[in-house]
Amino acid sequence: MNRKIPTRKCIGCGELKEKNQLVRIVRSKEGKISLDVTGKKNGRGAYICPDPECLKQAFKKKGLDRSFKMAVPESVYETLKKEMEKLYE
Repeated sequence: MNRKIPTRKCIGCGELKEKNQLVRIVRSKEGKISLDVTGKKNGRGAYICPDPECLKQAFKKKGLDRSFKMAVPESVYETLKKEMEKLYE
C-alpha cells in the first residue's frame, strides 16, 4: 500500500514539493520569526526551498507577509538568509 507523501508550496517559487525537501520558517506566539530545522516548533509555519533565490522571490512577493498575516520587516529576511547560509554551506 502506498503512503501519501506530504507536499507543501514554496512561498518563493510557488512550486509544490515534498515537505522534507523544504525548510520551515515559523512565527511563534510572541511574533519571533526563525528557521525551524526540526519541523516541530510551535507556531505558524511557512515553507521555502533551501535556495537563496527563493528567499529573494519571497521578499519581492511578500510571501512571509501573506503566510503570517502580518508585515514582516526586511531585517527578518536578512536574518533568515544568514541562517540558511550557515545551514547549507
